[in-house]
Amino acid sequence: MKYALIIFSLFVTTTLFAQQEWGDVQKNKLTLKELAPIWPGCESGNASQRDNCFKQKLATHIAKNFKYPTDSYKKNEQGRVIVDFYINEKGLVDIKSITGGSAALQAEAKRNISLIPKMKKPGMMGGKPRAIQYIVPITFKTGK
Repeated sequence: MKYALIIFSLFVTTTLFAQQEWGDVQKNKLTLKELAPIWPGCESGNASQRDNCFKQKLATHIAKNFKYPTDSYKKNEQGRVIVDFYINEKGLVDIKSITGGSAALQAEAKRNISLIPKMKKPGMMGGKPRAIQYIVPITFKTGK
């Protein structure tokens, strides 16, 4: 009986201490770093170098494929078009929204961004493919 009382006392004390709140687990956050998609030709180097290569290739792509809509140029339509898009889990472009400028300028910005090639690897987070969001401003200026 004496041993049963000791075991029961240990059990009760352990349970009380185990239920005591030592901290709030809800406030602890685990942050995982996003890895940018890998543009074709940017496979080598560390994550930072690949990210810089991605940004450079994106800027080059936009400049190379830029075409001012003829009617808009003649009418001297100018403006800044903001393209909000994702590179999805398969490495393809998925345009979310286009704002600013006229309809013709928006259509040209959409065409330009839609021509982005499929990525060698999609964006990653925690070792799993993940859609990564990008917001790109494209400025249309006639220079007249």
